[in-house]
Amino acid sequence: MRIRTRMTDAAAGAVAAATDMPARAGRPSAAAALDEVRRVYRDLDARPVERRCELRTQCCHFKLTGKTPHLTRGEALLAARALRATGRKSLPSRGDGACPLLDPQSARCLIYEDRPFGCRTHFCAAAGGPYARREVIDLIRRLEEIDEQLGGDGPRTLPAAISSEL
Repeated sequence: MRIRTRMTDAAAGAVAAATDMPARAGRPSAAAALDEVRRVYRDLDARPVERRCELRTQCCHFKLTGKTPHLTRGEALLAARALRATGRKSLPSRGDGACPLLDPQSARCLIYEDRPFGCRTHFCAAAGGPYARREVIDLIRRLEEIDEQLGGDGPRTLPAAISSEL
């Protein structure tokens, strides 16, 4: 799927300035890329696979699980934008090995509505266990295509990916 946008040079420049992302010919605007990432997330939510996050946050403790989500550039841009919307300018540091987006006071994700694909398809047994790759490979490929169109270099760990977009 190609992301197609028609924007004037001035509009593309405004989007680039608002997102700290350079406008380049032949690449989607950051706004179009973020919209496409959100579409991937909505398409995942529409799948008939039963998932019920109980907000136990066990899957958010990377050191305990030994698993850290990897984000494409489009996902990292969306997560960084959501984090900035909370008033933060940098990724919170956690010394306990938990996800930096897990608020230590509330035990809730700071960007839950815009949480990455890996957090949506996670490995939490309480929520129904991990999605089988074959169930979501089409969505993974769409995220990889967005990554390529944005000039990304493939998925990176959540802390590195988000920090680079802040």
